[in-house]
Amino acid sequence: MAELKKLKVIIFDLDGTLVDSTRDITNALNHAIAPYGYKPLTSGDTLKLVGEGITRLVEKVIGDDTSSIKDDILDRFIKYYDEHLTDFTRPYPEIRETLARLGRYKKAVISNKREVLSKKLLKQLDLLRFFDIVLGSDSVSDRKPSPVPLRKVLEAFRISPENAIIVGDSDLDIRAGKSAGIITVAVTYGYRSREALTQADFLIDSIDQLLALIE
Repeated sequence: MAELKKLKVIIFDLDGTLVDSTRDITNALNHAIAPYGYKPLTSGDTLKLVGEGITRLVEKVIGDDTSSIKDDILDRFIKYYDEHLTDFTRPYPEIRETLARLGRYKKAVISNKREVLSKKLLKQLDLLRFFDIVLGSDSVSDRKPSPVPLRKVLEAFRISPENAIIVGDSDLDIRAGKSAGIITVAVTYGYRSREALTQADFLIDSIDQLLALIE
């Protein structure tokens, strides 16, 4: 188990942790599936599906027997989403203020969103400047809940697992952190219920509570 007093690096999840992007993802999904007669999704529907990346998101919506149209739906989603990343997406309360107070720590984002989209979204919301590394689902050979992207960050900073924590809103973040030997902090305001986060080492109800936890 990592010791917070030795903390040097904080790894953050993106969607559901730093930003609420549900509406823009839902809009992109509905645009992508519209020509194929699927029922439009609500933001509540999307919340139940997100977390494992864009490809898995589309697969969950259209099912396994429609592979012939999957590539077109993916292309439509990515093109639309790239142009509407931050129409409604906003940082959660206290995100900018908290990140500004974490200046003495190295910081990374590991998202299951593709890297170019993750960086573009962060830049548009004036958050990219806070991070030393941003990895997406296509940055390394595997994505969360695999520990591979977390190990990539540790290698880049040349630190041991006991010097890092991961902050996220889902079991994918918790599982990845535990597999990598990193302490896990789950936020309860994101896309998953508190009950789904019980395996985390710590639970926080707002991001500014992270400051009291580590300082």
